[in-house]
Amino acid sequence: MKINTFKILLGSFFLWTSFVGYASEKDKQEDKPFDTKELIFHHIKDSHGFHVVGEFSVPLPIILWTDSGLVTFMSSEFHHDIDGKVIVEKEEKKFVNLHEKIYQLNDGATTVEFDKEHHPINAKMPLNFSITKNVFSLFLSMIVILLIFITAARSYKKSIDGLPSGIGKFLEPIIIFIRDEVAIPNIGEHHYKRYMPFLLTLFFFIWLNNIFGLIPFFPFSSNLSGNIAFTMTLAAITFIITLFSSKKYYWKHMLWMPGLPVPMKIFLAPIEFMGMFIKPIALTIRLFANITAGHIIVLSLISLTFIFQNYIVGIGSVVFVVFISVIEVLVVAIQAYIFTMLSALYFGQALEEEH
Repeated sequence: MKINTFKILLGSFFLWTSFVGYASEKDKQEDKPFDTKELIFHHIKDSHGFHVVGEFSVPLPIILWTDSGLVTFMSSEFHHDIDGKVIVEKEEKKFVNLHEKIYQLNDGATTVEFDKEHHPINAKMPLNFSITKNVFSLFLSMIVILLIFITAARSYKKSIDGLPSGIGKFLEPIIIFIRDEVAIPNIGEHHYKRYMPFLLTLFFFIWLNNIFGLIPFFPFSSNLSGNIAFTMTLAAITFIITLFSSKKYYWKHMLWMPGLPVPMKIFLAPIEFMGMFIKPIALTIRLFANITAGHIIVLSLISLTFIFQNYIVGIGSVVFVVFISVIEVLVVAIQAYIFTMLSALYFGQALEEEH
């Protein structure tokens, strides 16, 4: 417990210094008042590089498909510019970074021109296959999960008495919990086994990415679980599996519920049909909103230091950040559990036999 508390304090201090460094850098460069909204969204949105602390950052590769073919270069060539002021010339093409969206200038253009709504009028967006922060975290979590489970599997293989060692001891209670408390009660003993690989992958994948998203714990953090495209993809996979798993009674109960008067069936059928699509939407928004809200609260508390410019407020904000960070440790696991449990519940409803 002492080690965990120390990590939280150290991570909170790292986040605070990172925030201070970036805020000071922006203020010096642009000579304008502290903008809380800009700083918060800078840290939670996706980008083409990792801003670590102060002026130190880790660039990521930019991969674009233009009219003339493939163009690649490192994001460091933009020199942290996201306002379209720095122009990168590659393959006789000119590129600018506008709020982490890469645009290609039209032929003959030397600067970006904007309309009244600040949209570029002399640039277009090429196909972007870049490795952003979220993509990097996605690949990293996949590699970590493979290493963890391969190591755990080897511990079972080497064991003489069938008991795992090392990380296998840590994973076994969690796997048994997902099986006994999530899969079997919601799906049933006859069908749960074929869904266990997906449910375990879903739980550990979300949980691990949520942990990576805890900025105080992981310097190269990314708000992947707070990206609605990520949560929507996971929900879509659950939705597709539910459809392919569904039996005749599932559709009968949805479209023409047995045991009800015909007028009531006509009234409830469209509601139940809409509910089939509302379920994955609820999965998408629940994970996205909870993870993003936690990051915004932490960053908002740290922003109080710059708003009030007071050491007492700064110390108080760090104390509250530590408190919220402890809660976030619980939230990241709970959200992974809820997403997995609801997915298992939807599978069970699709597999339900006629009574």
